[in-house]
Amino acid sequence: MIPAPAPDTRLLDLVDVGILLIDGQNIAFANAAFAQIVGMPADRLQGRSLGELGGEAWIDFTLGQSWADALPWPMPDGSDRWFEVSMKPLECDGRVLQVASCTDVSARMRAEGAEASMLQMLTEIIEGYPVGTFVIDREHQVTHWNRACEVLCGMQASDVVGTDEAWRAFSEVRRPMLADWVMEPDDEADAMHAYEGHLWRSPAAEGAYEAEILLPQLNGLPARWLHVAASPLRDAMGNVIGAIETLIDITSRKEAEAKLREAREKAEDLVTERTRELREAKSALEHDIERRVAIEHEMQRRLIEVTDLNNKLHDTQDRLVQSQQQLVQNEKLASIGQLAAGVAHEINNPIGYVFSNLGSLQSYLADILELIEAYVQAESEIAAEETRTALATLRKKKDLDYVKDDLLDLMRESREGIERVRKIVQDLKDFSHVDASSDWQWTDLHRGLESTLNVVNNEIKYKADVIREYGVLPQVQCLPSQLNQVFMNLLVNAAQAISTEHRGTIRVSSGAEDKEVWIRFADDGCGMPPEVVSRIFDPFFTTKPIGKGTGLGLSLSYGIIQKHHGRIEVESTPGQGTAFRVVLPVEQPDMAPDMVQEAS
Repeated sequence: MIPAPAPDTRLLDLVDVGILLIDGQNIAFANAAFAQIVGMPADRLQGRSLGELGGEAWIDFTLGQSWADALPWPMPDGSDRWFEVSMKPLECDGRVLQVASCTDVSARMRAEGAEASMLQMLTEIIEGYPVGTFVIDREHQVTHWNRACEVLCGMQASDVVGTDEAWRAFSEVRRPMLADWVMEPDDEADAMHAYEGHLWRSPAAEGAYEAEILLPQLNGLPARWLHVAASPLRDAMGNVIGAIETLIDITSRKEAEAKLREAREKAEDLVTERTRELREAKSALEHDIERRVAIEHEMQRRLIEVTDLNNKLHDTQDRLVQSQQQLVQNEKLASIGQLAAGVAHEINNPIGYVFSNLGSLQSYLADILELIEAYVQAESEIAAEETRTALATLRKKKDLDYVKDDLLDLMRESREGIERVRKIVQDLKDFSHVDASSDWQWTDLHRGLESTLNVVNNEIKYKADVIREYGVLPQVQCLPSQLNQVFMNLLVNAAQAISTEHRGTIRVSSGAEDKEVWIRFADDGCGMPPEVVSRIFDPFFTTKPIGKGTGLGLSLSYGIIQKHHGRIEVESTPGQGTAFRVVLPVEQPDMAPDMVQEAS
């Protein structure tokens, strides 16, 4: 060994590479670059042993030999810095020092560690993945061949892992796999030619490709179609370290597509009687293809996308259930109206002949009273005193004058009562509108309002006074029975909003402007806060106690008014009352003349 002069440490501080002079196991000198890298002042390093500073891995390299390796150096925060260390012996002043040239390779070591960790995680994922998957490294050798790949290709992992012969599972002659092509992006034109145009760039990842190939009969398995996708694998530094390829059997889809093409060709030759059947077969095949394609795509989607689709499905189902319940409610209301109309019809029959009998009875009674009056006038002309006295006594005893007056009053009151019953029955029939067709009609809305007020009179009369403020309304094109249902809901709600502690007022007003008419129902009841007003037309929303309301009345009313191309406006103040304003067009848009009937 040739002795060297004592090093000038001032020059070493100018070098941007970490330099250590090691005497035995102690640091004789550390330059500024090394001190900066390890985050410790140079004077704290000088004179201390490697073991004391945690550099035990460095001690084996301080034996007077030339050496090079990657070694860790502990940092103050507990982590390690990695150095590419090159050591050489140097004789200085009769002693042998070790000169260590240190290059920081921590980033590279971390990248290699991350790569190893990624490969381990990749192994665990691939082995449990239900889709055929294999991985190749930089040298195009197979590193992973999962169980799904064994089943799909009929080749065991032990026969292919560690080799560059993945092609043997897919071809009888050597040919590059799609994973090989993505490792060589400059050969895209050759890849396109090899796959006969059935190759395209994948939008899922940069540098990834997808293709469809017909796998021949190999390894004891029948020929089948595969959808293949390959993507490059990169390390933490972004360098390509391999490629991953997935394989999905799409034979069923291809067969379905072939059947669809065959069905289309046959459809051109079939007669008209078979057209419907062929369309159904075509629809079924297309639906099957769409379902299979959807399943293939769903396997590659994230779990959150599947969850979102499931939530939307539940929302749709809830809306269908609500619609079904509304239809049931409509059917119940129609049945109630039919029943009410039937009862009204049954009552009308006895009322008719009672009313007729009362008319006849009143006529007969007038004749009898006229006859009695004639007898009274003739009483004074009776010759027999005894008879005359007896008749006078009997007339006085029976109070004939009072009976005559009272009989007329009783007949008048009975006739008025029968008239009133008859009017109620007629209003009930008008409300249910059972005698009318379900077609659109030109109708007097005031008549419908009066019929509805009479029907719900028992609900209102004990709680509120009804004040009518009608304007002049033209005939309106509508479905009368449905509008009567809306009027009933609004009137009953108004009555129920009024407290039993005081008698309230319900104002029913109407008017017309432009080509619209409006009817307003205002009460001085409890009113509603804004958060309730915003939800009153929602199905099943109600502020009434359980069992007292279905929450469908206003929802159904809203739907009826929308069907009439109208609108419902609401104003409400807590403690002061609520007003509903129904606005309807006089004439329905786009209504054919033959679809409209005159109201009876």
